[in-house]
Amino acid sequence: MNTPLVSVIIPNYNYGATIGLCVEAAQRQTYQPLEILVVDDCSTDDSVAVARSLGARVVSTGVNGGVAVARNLGAAEASGEILVFVDSDVAMHPDAVANAVAALRADPTVGVVAGTYEPEPLIVNGVVERYRNFHQYYWLEAAAGELHDFVPTAIMAIPATVYAELGGFLPHLRETEGADFGRRLGARHRMLLSTTVRGKHDNDPTLRVVLRKVFHRTRLHIPFFLDRSRVAQVATSQQSGGCLAAALALATAPAPALLGPIAALVPVAFLAAWCLGERRFFRAALRHRGPGFAVAVVALHYLVNLTTAAGIAVGLTQWAGSARFRRLYTGLAA
Repeated sequence: MNTPLVSVIIPNYNYGATIGLCVEAAQRQTYQPLEILVVDDCSTDDSVAVARSLGARVVSTGVNGGVAVARNLGAAEASGEILVFVDSDVAMHPDAVANAVAALRADPTVGVVAGTYEPEPLIVNGVVERYRNFHQYYWLEAAAGELHDFVPTAIMAIPATVYAELGGFLPHLRETEGADFGRRLGARHRMLLSTTVRGKHDNDPTLRVVLRKVFHRTRLHIPFFLDRSRVAQVATSQQSGGCLAAALALATAPAPALLGPIAALVPVAFLAAWCLGERRFFRAALRHRGPGFAVAVVALHYLVNLTTAAGIAVGLTQWAGSARFRRLYTGLAA
């Protein structure tokens, strides 16, 4: 049986701290034949030098354009029949490419195989990073199997013909490119999220960066989710209910001062509803690293939920007032 060439494409922008680990993990893959291509989006750190020192081929976007532009250039430069996109802060397990290729070849109706994370970060930099990484690990594990609309892009294997058929990523989407790509891909092909395609992810280490990303990505997803085929599903999801309960708990916190002590039951009830909705995640955190980590997860997750609610509110306002924002995922906003 013919063994197809795989091109591992690593988009990079200022990931000098992890690009070496990412490239080395790609070089340790059990699958062959394989080529490694780093697409640098005009980095200002030493990441290009690190990648070249390890023997990786490096091409430049010429002008900083975002990860979608970098991935599209990588696909254009690649020679492989199968493209494996890996973020420059992810180190794949040695069998990740082999397992992804096997899943693609086992079923011709599958157009993409996405991968998952380990629960611990690639480089541990404190409790915020541990929380963020564990949350994403938990979410990906829960979503494993058949995907719809959205595809995680941190580890993603796709036949080059399918990528060309879709025309790649929308180049103007810098932070939510996976939503649009998954929507277009899922309309034509099956999409799988496999727990056998794994890697370690170096997540964001500070609360400020985490909350900024959560806010902006939530806001930018609003035009995508306000498509009439998705509104009901999103509005009734556990995640939406959790964000609403967290926001209402904060909003009603002044009630006892205004209405008397009995009114304290209102914010307590909303907070209890939020805890109840997230209980499985909190239990998983407790099992993973014990009570101290679980307490930190509860506090950090509450802040993330509040930030998500703020992103939804701002996104809805922007959607109502901006026709260009409403067209964000049509390609007309580029």
